[in-house]
Amino acid sequence: MSRLFLTPREIDFINDTTKEIIKDVVGQKIYYYAIRADVTKVHDVYEEAPDKVFDPPIEIEARIEYQPEDVRTNRYGVEEYYTIDVYLHYEDLLNRNINAKIGDYFSYGSTFFEIAQLVYDSNIYGQIEHAMGIKLTGKQARLGQISKNPLGPTSESYTDPDAVQETFVQQRGFTENRLGETGDVRSMQQKDVLDAPITGPAEVSPRGDDSGAGSSFYGES
Repeated sequence: MSRLFLTPREIDFINDTTKEIIKDVVGQKIYYYAIRADVTKVHDVYEEAPDKVFDPPIEIEARIEYQPEDVRTNRYGVEEYYTIDVYLHYEDLLNRNINAKIGDYFSYGSTFFEIAQLVYDSNIYGQIEHAMGIKLTGKQARLGQISKNPLGPTSESYTDPDAVQETFVQQRGFTENRLGETGDVRSMQQKDVLDAPITGPAEVSPRGDDSGAGSSFYGES
C-alpha cells in the first residue's frame, strides 16, 4: 500500500489495535529470561556456559502456537521433546526496552525453552521500518541449562497457588493496573489522538462473585 495513504497515524492505529488484541483480549504470556553475557563465564575450550546468569524474568504478553510434544524412544526409554512458536509485538518490545535474542530462554507453563530461531514475522504494509511482530521458535531446554522454578499459570494438576490463573486484568494503555506496573504504551493515547478509556482496565476475576460461576466480568456478578 502506498505511503500516501498509510500515514504515521494509520501505523499507530494498527499497532494499538494489535496490542489491544494481545494484551486486553487474548491473555497469553511467557516469562522471558535474558542471559547476562557480561557476568556469565564461558569455558575457554568448549565455548559453552554451564552456569548461566540470568536477568530477572520479564512477563511478556504474546500469541502462542502450541504444538504437541514429539515422543521419541531410544535406548534409555521414552522422551518427550517440545517445540513452540511465540509471536511477540515488536513495538511493545521497543516500548519496554526488551531485546529478544537467540540463545535466551523463556518459560511457557512448566516448560523452559531456548530460543533457537528469531525472525521478523512481518512489517506493516511493506514499510520496512515498521515491523509488526517477532516470531520466536523455542526448543525445550536440556536438563541443567536453566534451573528456575516455573512461574504460573502452569497446570491445574499442580497445587501451587498460581498454577491456575483465575484473574485476568486488561492494560488498555495505562501505566498501572490493579496488578501493578504494565509498561503498556498506546501510541494514539500518547499523542493525544485518543483519550484514555474512562472505564479503566476491565478484568475477569472471582473477586466479589457470589453466583457460583467463579468469575466476574466488567463488574457483573
